[in-house]
Amino acid sequence: MTEGDHVTVNHPRGPVHSGEGQQHIYYGAGWTTRRGVTPLRIVHDDRLRLANRFTPPPGFRIAADRLEKPGSVVLVNAEPGNGRRAAAIMLLHGLGEDGGTDEEDARFEELPVSDKDAAPLAVGGGDRFLLDLSGIADEETYIQAQRLLAVRRSQVQEAGAHMVVVLPAGLEHARVPDLEPHTVMLGRPRGVAVVTRHLRMDRMNFRSTDLRSAELRSVFDRSPMRELARLAGLVRAARDSGRFGTDFAGWLDQAMHAVTDRAAEVARQVTATTTTPDRALLLATAMFEGARADTVYAAWRGLMRTVKHEEEATTELARMDFGERLATLGIERDPEGRIRFDRLAYADAVRTYFWANFPGVRDDLRDWIRDAAELRGLTTDDRVNIVLRFGERALAVGRPAHLFDLVGHWADGATRGVCDPRALAGLELGLSHERFGIWFRRQLYHRARSGSLEDGLARVMTAACFQSLVVTHPDQAVVRLHYLAVREGEAAHEARQALLDIARGDRRLYRLLIDRLRARTQLESSGTGPHLQLLVELLRSDRAPDPPPWPDLFLGWEAVFSQPPAEFWIPMVRDWLNAAAADSTRGLGLEVMVGATAGRPAALHRLYAIACGWAAGSRDPSRAAVASHFWQRIDGTQYTRTDGSERTDDTGAGSPTTGEAR
Repeated sequence: MTEGDHVTVNHPRGPVHSGEGQQHIYYGAGWTTRRGVTPLRIVHDDRLRLANRFTPPPGFRIAADRLEKPGSVVLVNAEPGNGRRAAAIMLLHGLGEDGGTDEEDARFEELPVSDKDAAPLAVGGGDRFLLDLSGIADEETYIQAQRLLAVRRSQVQEAGAHMVVVLPAGLEHARVPDLEPHTVMLGRPRGVAVVTRHLRMDRMNFRSTDLRSAELRSVFDRSPMRELARLAGLVRAARDSGRFGTDFAGWLDQAMHAVTDRAAEVARQVTATTTTPDRALLLATAMFEGARADTVYAAWRGLMRTVKHEEEATTELARMDFGERLATLGIERDPEGRIRFDRLAYADAVRTYFWANFPGVRDDLRDWIRDAAELRGLTTDDRVNIVLRFGERALAVGRPAHLFDLVGHWADGATRGVCDPRALAGLELGLSHERFGIWFRRQLYHRARSGSLEDGLARVMTAACFQSLVVTHPDQAVVRLHYLAVREGEAAHEARQALLDIARGDRRLYRLLIDRLRARTQLESSGTGPHLQLLVELLRSDRAPDPPPWPDLFLGWEAVFSQPPAEFWIPMVRDWLNAAAADSTRGLGLEVMVGATAGRPAALHRLYAIACGWAAGSRDPSRAAVASHFWQRIDGTQYTRTDGSERTDDTGAGSPTTGEAR
């Protein structure tokens, strides 16, 4: 049962390396490498991984029983560190596993805490929502969040959906009384059971007696769940590194030292290391661990220049050599020439110490990483690891702007048409952060709407929305991609493709996008504005979900046919004619299209002319049949409207519009 940094209902997608050995991460050139991957499938796989390692706490069964009923809302309360968020996710996950929900269609989504970031919510039966209020620390914010909770609770109950709310600790006095009957107190799971389950899943061979020492019992009884999960992960890292023996006892000993002693060890070493070069080398190694020695050397020298350390008057040959410096500080150089500390997880502790205890140099460290990440000799994996290490520390000390500054710098400096992997990794890390994820989402929103935006940053924002944000906050991803898509330039084209791909794969998001585009086409002064162009593209046959949502298509076509010039939507009509000729089930689309002309004779005449030209361009008998049916439908509609009769076509029945209207 773990409670670590989170995105929403799934595991962070950005790689975080806190163990031993090299970490290999493969990033494509951009979002296009992920086309064909279903976001809901990604979420489900990550939840399965959590489920395999999850240890139910006391009270979990009570909460699960209450949640089973459609329309149920369960509030979970627990002490910080007891894995309350993981328990909430598993409660909702269990509905899909036990209730037979189709994971490809089921909606599993986290709701924003603040109404400032909340879009109008369309709730369907069986939908599952997580509302995590555990990060709220002040009474005023909690009171505001409970007002929004009351609205969400009513919507969930009416629709027959399910919602789990994670309550904040220490604010029980500010809780609305009518929430008490829905609140379940979760206890602390047995620490030894948590660690055992993690170790078993990592195929670790050990005996139960290996986990019975007094020191381990103290850790099991007092440490937060995230630390217990980290302990098990460090045991695995010690085994996989091949540097700490071949038996479980040795691996566990190294992991225990890493969890309990590393902070004090680093503090003692830094205190004893009084020279700027040696301290700078400790930090450079911690940031660049796993890179080659020459690269670490260059980064070290760059750090000293950044903090304005004056060079010694003697030549380098007269000073302590680099290898001796490394050995003095407990730093190893492996047979491949890569640098690492001789103790497990020591680099992470060094980074934590410097960011926590040298606040005056944080700006300098940002500038140093900006330049050092460009060093020759770094692989793509090296560069991404450096970004993640820096980002983790910057966010831990409350400096999200430092990370976003670097994202923008690397994105805008990328080769044209390339999505910089460092910028993407940094942005995804920010979006996935428990505390600052909302800050990064707002940055994306304001940047997407701003007047000026470099193509490089727009491309990275598109990739982050397509790969990460749509998985955790799909409505917000659509809103941000919409703003990016109606810009000009090559990056806007990529945003359009990403947005259309997302909409095609999710009927609710398809409806949301149609509603947004319909509203904006009415405000465009030009008949060929970017919103109308995007709407026409969205309404093509190959862009519609399968089976097509006819009411939504009706509303979209109605908006298109009300806008001149008619030539603009000729390709869209021909596309549906082709679809109807190839698949008879798509023929209904032509009937809905005729109904969407909404009493506009000019639009009907144009449809007739398009069908004539389309049929005349081929001898295929299926085309003639489709065109003939289309003409009959047009003629019938014209006669009905000319006769003054009331139109009764029910294929155009609309549906409530939803979505973030900002």
